[in-house]
Amino acid sequence: MHAVMSQWKYILFYRWLKGEEIVVELLKNEQVHGIIGPQGSREEMFFAELGREVRIPIISFTATRTDLSYKDNSYFVRTTPDDAVQAKALAAMCQGFRWPQIVVLYEDTDYGSQFMSLLNKAFQEVDIALAYMVAIPNSADDAHILKELNKLETKQTRVFLVHMSPSLGFRLFPLAKKAGVMSAEYAWIITNSLSIFMSSIDSVTRDSMEGVLGIRPYLSSSKELDNLRERWRRYMTLNNSTSPNIELNVYGLWAYDAVTALAMAVEKIVQVNSTLSHTKTTADEIGKKKFRISPFGSQLVNELSNTKFRGLSGDFQLVDGKLKLITFEIFNVIGSGEKTIGFWTLERGIRRELGSVGETTSTKGLKSIMWPGDSLTQPKGWAIPTNGNLRVGIPWKHGFTEFVDVITDPKRRYTNATGFSIDIFLATLEALPFHINYDFYYYNDTKNIDWSYDDMLHKIPKEFDMVVGDTTNWAPRAAYVDFSLPYSESGVILVVKNRKPFDMWIFIRPLRWDLWLTIIVTCILMGVVLCILEHGVTSNGTNPVGEHKEKPDSIRALIPVSILAFPDRNMVSNNWSFFVLISYLFMAFILMQSYTASLSAILTVDQLKFAFSDNYYIGYQEGSFMKQFLTKQLHINILRLRSYSSAEEYHAAISLGSKNGGIDAIFDEIPYMKLFLNKYDSHYKMVGPTYRTGGFGFAFPRGSPLVAHFSKAILEVTQGSNMTAIEQHNFGPGYSSQDPLSSTISQQTSSLSLYDFAGLFLIIGSITIFSLFCSETSIGQKLTDKIGHLIHACFHFKTSRVNPIEDAGVGESAEGGDEGTELVQSNLNAHSSGEEGIDAHGIEEVPRHVNEGSHVTSLVDETSASQDSGTGINSSGGRNS
Repeated sequence: MHAVMSQWKYILFYRWLKGEEIVVELLKNEQVHGIIGPQGSREEMFFAELGREVRIPIISFTATRTDLSYKDNSYFVRTTPDDAVQAKALAAMCQGFRWPQIVVLYEDTDYGSQFMSLLNKAFQEVDIALAYMVAIPNSADDAHILKELNKLETKQTRVFLVHMSPSLGFRLFPLAKKAGVMSAEYAWIITNSLSIFMSSIDSVTRDSMEGVLGIRPYLSSSKELDNLRERWRRYMTLNNSTSPNIELNVYGLWAYDAVTALAMAVEKIVQVNSTLSHTKTTADEIGKKKFRISPFGSQLVNELSNTKFRGLSGDFQLVDGKLKLITFEIFNVIGSGEKTIGFWTLERGIRRELGSVGETTSTKGLKSIMWPGDSLTQPKGWAIPTNGNLRVGIPWKHGFTEFVDVITDPKRRYTNATGFSIDIFLATLEALPFHINYDFYYYNDTKNIDWSYDDMLHKIPKEFDMVVGDTTNWAPRAAYVDFSLPYSESGVILVVKNRKPFDMWIFIRPLRWDLWLTIIVTCILMGVVLCILEHGVTSNGTNPVGEHKEKPDSIRALIPVSILAFPDRNMVSNNWSFFVLISYLFMAFILMQSYTASLSAILTVDQLKFAFSDNYYIGYQEGSFMKQFLTKQLHINILRLRSYSSAEEYHAAISLGSKNGGIDAIFDEIPYMKLFLNKYDSHYKMVGPTYRTGGFGFAFPRGSPLVAHFSKAILEVTQGSNMTAIEQHNFGPGYSSQDPLSSTISQQTSSLSLYDFAGLFLIIGSITIFSLFCSETSIGQKLTDKIGHLIHACFHFKTSRVNPIEDAGVGESAEGGDEGTELVQSNLNAHSSGEEGIDAHGIEEVPRHVNEGSHVTSLVDETSASQDSGTGINSSGGRNS
């Protein structure tokens, strides 16, 4: 074991001195079974490929490349933890402190770029935005670094994450303090690329890092570790008397554990194989010489993967060719040292002590933290820039300038804007609890018609801190910006041209042909039925007037509406004819009302039935999201879409029609279409459903804290008393977003059909058939007579109960007909003075004074007949002409 260890120390020594050349020479001339310690991304790639060719394990304790996969090359082994785990720890910290976004400063190298991809993925999982990513090359001078730091001072974000090598990172912090970004309300975090070397920095750098937080692999204390550190100090004191002592950091411990693991693996193989020799060779493409291939390389890799022991850096175990590390230490730089404030584990998250149970993402349980500027208050992570103005992006529009109208002054390089959206923005600034300085920057300065709101929103946060305008809260945009609450109506509607279908035959349209035909047939049949009924009366040779006047009272009592319908009772002679006419009147009344309602709807409602087809073209507003909305959500062919920029262009295009190069309909948002309809109200109409959108809102970077403040201010403005004044100032008097949209009545069955009145015709038909049966058949006539006698008996019984008459009075009435005659004469006088028919009181009086079959009854009939013929009756019972 000692001999093996000595051999590997020898190889490690020469690797440090000679680099790649001595390793290549050793592979050609010596029996090499393992290589330890390649440093740098370029060297890692070279040794990884070399190890696969000669089949020997390459063990790195400083590996930085993340694109070297263990699955692709199992001979490249890392004794360092996976950077993806560190990225998760950093994301958990920022999530625990509730910081919505951070700024990342990283070294402009391959390793820095690869770590950024891991960091971006980890922060997306916890919904934290990387507001800015600043790449600084290692060769950058202090002026360049200071310039980048001064830019950060003007940003809203106040949390900075640094991932750099020690040579660059420790130069950064003194300059950051000089730039004024190491004061209160700022937060700084360093990765283990710097935190591992904290013991090697000078006092000036440490003083500039006061309040910085960092994470690094946790090293548990052990007697072996303390002994090794003591031996290291003695060694460094004896051999480096002129230079400052270099503390033994975790990289040295990983290297020590890597050598130990390799020696243990080799020892296991030696116990099985008495000699370690190379039996194959391979050609070197560069030097055209041959390398010796180890026959035990795969065995050695397997033994390394299965090796587990308690090393100086902790538990040593390789998982997928990487050191398994589950614990990070969170520390705070205070004074001349670092204070451990908590830990993070892959299984349990953030905690104050390792022995505590449970799982948490909160940082409230951590020990007290000293933040930059000697502050004990946790920074919010953002602040309104004091040295710079908020960059507010606004769109330059070709039309609908009622919402945003850009005003520029090229000489003074001045930009201003007016419009509804701008007025809302200015009103919200007054409602904010703090003051904001801002500058307008307009987008689409080339006046390109192919611009889009999506392109403008993608400029956040690089060119704009926020975007103000008629920008719709649309779901796909939420992937890269955050929106405030909407300040306008929401929804997408379809507007088409009114096409009133008026013609000379418009009166026919309320009823369908089957209903018209049924009405005509019904009228003819009704006339035939009445002729049959009336003909039956006259053919019997009876007096039609007498028949009519004999038994009308009970029918009038049952159907009082007949008095209003037929004031002239002599229109028909047969009571059944009268009954049929009443039912016909009922049917006609319903048909007339329905006809009137249907015709009114046709004359007042747009009857255009718009449906998409290959022959129709749809207009939408240029630059908006409507093109994607129509093609992706409504699946409209893109060849049928045409873009326009203003209400005037919409009107001109739809007036032309698709056959002349125009359009047939417009799809756009409700605020635009309300303006359009207000201008051309009589020409167009909204049809179809309203498709939901989020309405107009202000756009911010993902996770911006300004979203909540502006949303609250928008609520105060839109629900305040000045909202109507803002709308009418920009859209004209009488405009209000509270006005409801006019809805479209469905016209799928605009004409009334026979089925709609089938029940009515069944009732009328049944009545007609029943009347014919009772009037023209012997069974019906007998049944009618019996029912009539029964009704008359009921009325006679009722009248006798109401007006009781003494027997003596009845006898007097029988003997003195003159009194009865005088009573009838008085009733006739009442009738002649304007009463319709015989007064009800007079009719009831006759049975009280006259017995059935008396001459008074005949006198009443004669009186009625003579009244119809224009004659009168004198007091003595004679006739007067």
